[in-house]
Amino acid sequence: MIFRNRAEAGRQLAEKLAGFIERDALVLAVPRGGVVIAAEIVRMLNLNIDLIIPRKIGAPHNPEVAIGAVTQDGTTLFEPRLIELLGISRGELEDRVAYELEEIRRRMTLYGAGRNIGKSGGRQLIVVDDGVATGYTMQAALRSARSYGPKELVLAIPVAPRDTLELLEKEVDRTVCLMVPEDFYAVGQFYENFEQTKDEEVMEIMRRFSDL
Repeated sequence: MIFRNRAEAGRQLAEKLAGFIERDALVLAVPRGGVVIAAEIVRMLNLNIDLIIPRKIGAPHNPEVAIGAVTQDGTTLFEPRLIELLGISRGELEDRVAYELEEIRRRMTLYGAGRNIGKSGGRQLIVVDDGVATGYTMQAALRSARSYGPKELVLAIPVAPRDTLELLEKEVDRTVCLMVPEDFYAVGQFYENFEQTKDEEVMEIMRRFSDL
């Protein structure tokens, strides 16, 4: 099974969600690709949207090496053994977290986000992305979403490998995943069109749907 594009995957997710989603549920999309998925869900189910932005924390001297993840409310996950192995000091770690938080704040402002997430307590929250691979940053996003006190926390994704999905299922009350393939190399292999989503597209979706 291959999705034509993110919009098609979003429509299929909306059909699965329609059976149990409440009228005041809030969709929290992970930029940038997850916002295109979420746009179809909020359009078909007449829901509201906001963003949740997890960022990988890279090692100080090798940013490609993930030593943790952080979200906009300061929720963090760390890899203590890797941090110890690389000899990363507390000061260096704090600097990396501060850098990523500043980038998250920049993106939240750019995208016009943050107006609805503070009103999410006691509501169903649906965290949406275009797929997950290792699930590390998504795990941080889900823990951040949980901290808002939702009535029910739902993860909605088109595709994920089985081991990652099992990890993330521990963080939520309900999971909707359209595909759990045995041979998983990258999220993009399950889309015919997986072009990078541009900032302008995210901004337009937020303008169109955030005040529903």
